[in-house]
Amino acid sequence: MAAIALPFIGFVACALLIINPFLNPGPIFFRQERLGQYRRPFLVWKFRTMREAAKTTRPRSAEDALEVERITPLGRLLRHSRIDELPNFINVMNGEMTVIGPRPDSSDHAKQYLRSIPHYAYRYMVKPGITGLAQVEAGYAEGTVATVQKAHYDQLYVETSCGRLDLWIALRTAYVVLTGTGAK
Repeated sequence: MAAIALPFIGFVACALLIINPFLNPGPIFFRQERLGQYRRPFLVWKFRTMREAAKTTRPRSAEDALEVERITPLGRLLRHSRIDELPNFINVMNGEMTVIGPRPDSSDHAKQYLRSIPHYAYRYMVKPGITGLAQVEAGYAEGTVATVQKAHYDQLYVETSCGRLDLWIALRTAYVVLTGTGAK
């Protein structure tokens, strides 16, 4: 699946090379440290959707509010269509992620959630995924309450994962991407 996605990723990257200087100045790709299986750190690949900002460490709640202001109009389109996540297939090819599994949080947030959210650690028993049960059932998790719900779905996925569940998640993800429902 990742090999099939590579030509499309290349096409989008070429289009962004042309469009970015006008609508989203800066690098095409964004890389961020995330925690993978067994809490091993790795760098996730994404198409950049925000204006660059100084690297700071802020509480999750403050960061969410500030990040929304940095999203560019082109970035909003990339996020709504989920195209910003396509480079995650590079992580799949590197063996750091799978297509379906718990969606990895940034390392800083993950370390905070490991201390404060019960059952959050379950997600590290499997490789993280581009999409997962929490994404199709709960959508984007903003704040601690939503992350608690996401952790519940991640635990449920780890405990009950099977081919049928993965197929259902893949079909549900395709529906979300094609219809734009649940997009943030």
